Amino acid sequence: ALARTRLMAGKFPSYLLADSLSGAQKEADLSGTHADVLHTYGDDVRKGLVYKRVPHITLKSIAQNPEIVEGMSRDEIDAAIARNADTELLVDQPYVDNKRVRVAGRFTVESLSPHRMLAGSGGPGDAAEGSTAADERDFTAMILDNLRAAGVQNTFKGERLSFDTLEPYAGSWIHAVGEYTEGDDDTSGEEPAETKRVAVSIGPEFGTIGPDQISAAAIEASKAVNQFDLVLLVGFAFDPHAWERSKEINDDTAERKVGRMRVLLSRANPDLAMGNDLLKKTGAGNLFTVFGEPDVDIRRQDDEVVVEIKGLDVYDPTTGVVRASTTDDIAAWFIDTNYDGKSFFVRHAYFTGGQKPYESLSKALKADIDPDAWASLYSTVSRLFAVPDTGRIAVKVINHYGDEIVGIYEVR
Repeated sequence: ALARTRLMAGKFPSYLLADSLSGAQKEADLSGTHADVLHTYGDDVRKGLVYKRVPHITLKSIAQNPEIVEGMSRDEIDAAIARNADTELLVDQPYVDNKRVRVAGRFTVESLSPHRMLAGSGGPGDAAEGSTAADERDFTAMILDNLRAAGVQNTFKGERLSFDTLEPYAGSWIHAVGEYTEGDDDTSGEEPAETKRVAVSIGPEFGTIGPDQISAAAIEASKAVNQFDLVLLVGFAFDPHAWERSKEINDDTAERKVGRMRVLLSRANPDLAMGNDLLKKTGAGNLFTVFGEPDVDIRRQDDEVVVEIKGLDVYDPTTGVVRASTTDDIAAWFIDTNYDGKSFFVRHAYFTGGQKPYESLSKALKADIDPDAWASLYSTVSRLFAVPDTGRIAVKVINHYGDEIVGIYEVR
């Protein structure tokens, strides 16, 4: 999220294109020839840039230079050498076009969880059989150790799910079971404390949690002798359809409802995959977080669609209550206006929250820009767009911690 914001709110130097009139004139000045002003230039970046160059002078080029004759001065000799010497292009030093400025265009940023380095006992052939299973056990144990210590929090200070007990469990999809206290047990006595049971399902170390794992974990937990109140799925990344499946299970009126339990998705901090050295610099409160579901209003206007983001429905792990929050918790939100069910492509980008990242770009450009254009980027209501061919759109919401959630909606 930080990388995306910095790219979209930054300005970058523009370079002289070889396929441009100004680029051709610069090339003519460097080579001592005349530019072909009648040529049609298309500003095609694939034809390269205009680079700085240096003379490549060798003893051979001096000895065989036809312009050097007896009686020439030193300056005349140097000029003759420069005219006949080969040149080397400095491809890392293109000429800057000071009449233009470059900004980021449409793009998307994706990421994979970083890999942990496993200490080996020798060469590639020394790995013992069953090492993969051992590595998997080590990964699960590492996640559980940190989960016991850090608990799970949302974006609000003090709202943390702390485990009273958490022990490994030999299930197919359930990796640990434990207990936590829900409710306020302070002296006010407004809400009596209640002990709840939780089942934990851990996602892959290098991959995403999909809807199948959510359904399988919920069904396995529902068949336990002692009923669970919460199924917690912990992963570094989640498939877009994972959030959709969890919502179906949590909805009391949905067909996929499994018992009375609630499914909660918790994002694990990527620092967990980097080993203990990096974890020492990571606060315990940032290791496992839950992210609310976006509150989205989709409206049809004839053959066009407009989307409004109203906020987030945030789950309080200490009370089990879902409450609405404002768009102040949202740093940015994006729309794929023609979602194909496979990959999310950013077609609309908007920013909300307490700061306006585009103000810095507006000041940096020092240009007269339509304020309505800037306002359209800092908005909770999207621009109108055509009804998609696929009949579906996807909305990605990112909070100030960099956590993200994707919602998929039918707009046929």
